[in-house]
Amino acid sequence: MKDYKLGISARINDVVMRIEAAARAAGRDPSQVRLLAVSKTWPAESVEAAAQAGQQAFGENYVQEGVAKVEALAALQLEWHFIGPLQSNKSRPVANAFQWVHSIDRLKIAERLSSQRDIHLPALNVCIQVNVSGEASKSGVAPAELPALARAVAALPRLRLRGLMAIPEPTDDVALQRERFATLRRLKESLEAEGFALDTLSMGMSDDLEAAIAEGATLVRVGTAIFGSRSYPAP
Repeated sequence: MKDYKLGISARINDVVMRIEAAARAAGRDPSQVRLLAVSKTWPAESVEAAAQAGQQAFGENYVQEGVAKVEALAALQLEWHFIGPLQSNKSRPVANAFQWVHSIDRLKIAERLSSQRDIHLPALNVCIQVNVSGEASKSGVAPAELPALARAVAALPRLRLRGLMAIPEPTDDVALQRERFATLRRLKESLEAEGFALDTLSMGMSDDLEAAIAEGATLVRVGTAIFGSRSYPAP
């Protein structure tokens, strides 16, 4: 167990060094980029090991698994982000267990989160997921539909619209990686020109975080580079 914890600690340090180097290469302050450790499919013990190494923010994709970890590790007072697709009939536990939801892609989900968020809790931080690569199989609102959705989400009580999220198609082409991330950055800038107060670009993962940071990412979602390759649950 000691070696296991040391391994996670060392990998977190490696990722932090990658983030800092990428930020400096882009002429940015490394403190402007946060690391979100994506702990989906990994047990609470893995999250605890990462927390002991100083990591505070964790991302989950599956409602039942994520809520169980939030409850099991409540004493650690971690920051929990829901980053996976969310069905409307599963929104209530997410509305109250998590501090962030990155994957809003339609108004119905935002309305349910708003109405279900406990009034005694701080506003739920949310990001709108945008389909920047135009894949039919990919979640996210189309760029042309983003402004109307952003206006509607921003008007809802108990939610705080913080920014945008994207999961572009995997590619080793760095120029294409940067093009997709630049699209999300420009969309954020367009909303800010409308008067939205946004501070978050959730983009970049283990294999492309450098390109994302070069294009303005403020939060990178890293799982494999911290916890290792995953075994996904059966559907």
